[in-house]
Formats: sequence, structure tokens, C-alpha cells
Amino acid sequence: MFNKVNHGKTAICGIINVTPDSFSDGGQFFALEQAIQQARKLIAEGASMLDIGGESTRPGSSYVGIEEEIQRVVPVIKAIREESDVLIS
Repeated sequence: MFNKVNHGKTAICGIINVTPDSFSDGGQFFALEQAIQQARKLIAEGASMLDIGGESTRPGSSYVGIEEEIQRVVPVIKAIREESDVLIS
């Protein structure tokens, strides 16, 4: 998996928060299509890895159960994988 990363070059990791209450982006990538568009943009701008987050870590955020987190991130991961072999965490 890590052999796809060129260790002689700085790697860029793009973050996509698939949450309605993200501290950093205000939930603008909560909808599937917006998340996919952001993934495309980050890859085009040079991201060699994407981190897909399904639970907000902002102060005061509510706990999200594992099933809810899976429902949020898996469709995004599947859609990205259909278009790209970028590393995903």
C-alpha cells in the first residue's frame, strides 16, 4: 500500500470531512456529490492521499456511532476508488 508513495517527495494529504458539523469546513462536504467533487479537486491539486472523516472532532460535537460513520464514509470511499487509486485513510 505504501509503495505507491514516492518517499523522495513531500506527500500531500487532503482531508474531506463527511460530517454536517465540521469545524474546518462547516459541513460543506456532507453530501456525497460535494465530497466527490472535493476529492477530485484535491487530487488535481496534488494530493497523493485522502483522509475521509465521518465524525466531527470539533469541541462540543456529538458522538457518532460506528454504523452512522460507516454510512457517511463508505459511499465516498467507493466513489473515489472508482475514479482513482489515490491512497485513502
